[in-house]
Amino acid sequence: MYLTAEKKAEIFKKYGKSATDTGSSEGQIALFTYRINHLTEHLKKNRKDFNTERSLVKLVGKRRNLLDYLIKTDIVRYRAIVKELNLRK
Repeated sequence: MYLTAEKKAEIFKKYGKSATDTGSSEGQIALFTYRINHLTEHLKKNRKDFNTERSLVKLVGKRRNLLDYLIKTDIVRYRAIVKELNLRK
């Protein structure tokens, strides 16, 4: 498995408020970004894996919704997470 519990805790500790704070928008965006990067690498090798492609599109949509929520509620937190994860719109 590419995403262990330790890796999740590390992501939430780095980008969220704490390792156990799994509900923060920043933590969820960072986790989705990690998963999106993994699936993108998988699809580069397996071009005809349409189930994974669909999962990737759904994850990108979830991340986009969280980013939209964050831009509406707190623009400073949005700019910080976009800069830290090197995301672009």
